[in-house]
Amino acid sequence: MYLLGYDIGSSSVKASLVNVETGKTVASDFYPRTEAEIIAVKPGWAEQRPQQWWDSLKHATESILASSKADPKDIKAIGISYQMHGLVMVDKNKVPLRPAIIWCDSRGVPYGEKAFNELGEEKCLSHILNSPGNFTATKLAWVKENEPQVFEKIDKIMLPGDYIAMRLTDRICTTVSGLSEMMLWDFKENKVAGFLMDYLGFDGSIIPEIVPTFSIQGRVTAEAAAELGLTEGTPVSYRAGDQPNNALSLNVFNPGEIASTAGTSGVVYGVLGEVNYDVKSRVNTFAHVNHSDEATRLGVLLCINGTGILNSWSKRTVAPEGISYAEMNDVAAKAPIGAEGVSVIPFGNGAERVLQNKEVNCSIHGVNFLTHNKSHLLRAAQEGIVFSFMYGMEIMEQMGMPINKIHAGHANMFLSPLFRNTLAGVSGATIELYDTDGSVGAAKGAGIGAGIYRDNNEAFASLEKIEIIEPSVSDSRAYRDAYDLWKERLMREI
Repeated sequence: MYLLGYDIGSSSVKASLVNVETGKTVASDFYPRTEAEIIAVKPGWAEQRPQQWWDSLKHATESILASSKADPKDIKAIGISYQMHGLVMVDKNKVPLRPAIIWCDSRGVPYGEKAFNELGEEKCLSHILNSPGNFTATKLAWVKENEPQVFEKIDKIMLPGDYIAMRLTDRICTTVSGLSEMMLWDFKENKVAGFLMDYLGFDGSIIPEIVPTFSIQGRVTAEAAAELGLTEGTPVSYRAGDQPNNALSLNVFNPGEIASTAGTSGVVYGVLGEVNYDVKSRVNTFAHVNHSDEATRLGVLLCINGTGILNSWSKRTVAPEGISYAEMNDVAAKAPIGAEGVSVIPFGNGAERVLQNKEVNCSIHGVNFLTHNKSHLLRAAQEGIVFSFMYGMEIMEQMGMPINKIHAGHANMFLSPLFRNTLAGVSGATIELYDTDGSVGAAKGAGIGAGIYRDNNEAFASLEKIEIIEPSVSDSRAYRDAYDLWKERLMREI
């Protein structure tokens, strides 16, 4: 028996086929091979055609079925992970009315700020746990004002994962977790955020049917089965945004558990067991995959934009020409902890929510031309990224979330011993590295939703732990001193 997982990203769509009994991936592929097109009609805009996701999903599915030689009848459930905060609008015939406005599009910002100010900070934060900000709801507010002819034709609004589920099953539905990503879930009232819907002028009929995250949410239609090479009637039994799903992929379900990634952006995602929020809205809070009325499970999300881009900039600009990332990490490690007083403030990739949407840019501090060299700059860059994580993690701790253990995939910047040792050293947390990814997590989520696995512990019993990094007691003071100096310099910038 197999489980099929899809990860609908903005760069590509990945598909993985997982063996139910062993928990191992038998085939995996992604499409397109180069980054998918993002339409930018104006600066700050970002759109994609939903059909593009479907076409990529089709290619990836064909590839894994061919390489695995699996019988589609043996695929017992399908799960979907997807890029968060996008807006797909369909008419009564379930046809998209325009390209999707995706997560990194910023046109909703002024609408979110206006709503936050006029509805009141306390009202928004206590009910939806965030500022309305630049999320799905405020992107729809932009459509209402600027494309009224489109807005009038809307039958339902969806997230990217909801759209893919609709194409598979012909059923339009969403989840509480998804609605919280849209900023349309009221955690005080445990229902759609009517006060924000009314303020923005949205009719309640545009909200899809709400289904549990883990449940039979629909079954593959004959049409979709014929197009994809799947079997009619296969259940779609799980969906979640990419960051909640990444946490699921690392078996992070309970209060105090933390998942982290450090790729294009840097993310720390922790589970909180009580309804709470940051009064300055510097971190985002959503319903986690296992949130319910009976058991509060909120995902608190810290995102640092200037992560992968600083690392790649360092390689292009500072590192000796032609070396690999692994070799660059070796050069960086030649400098001592704290880089002998050099600090890099890594916020050079647009406004950062953790800084209350300030755009402070990247800056380098403390360079002495007589004593410092490439290794100091390279180390300070990686430390700067880690310290930005720590800055956000302190906010999460203030919300009542202890950070003792961090789960991460063995990928991207977590491949760097310097990066992970610094994170363990400055936070005092143990880091556990695992071999997994989003599409594999989605497949196992489908197994939970279809009742094939009893619970998450059975689903992730085969999760392979690659390495454990314990914080260095002897170096803890050096890491904290370097962080305190970095934080002092950051305060001058903001």
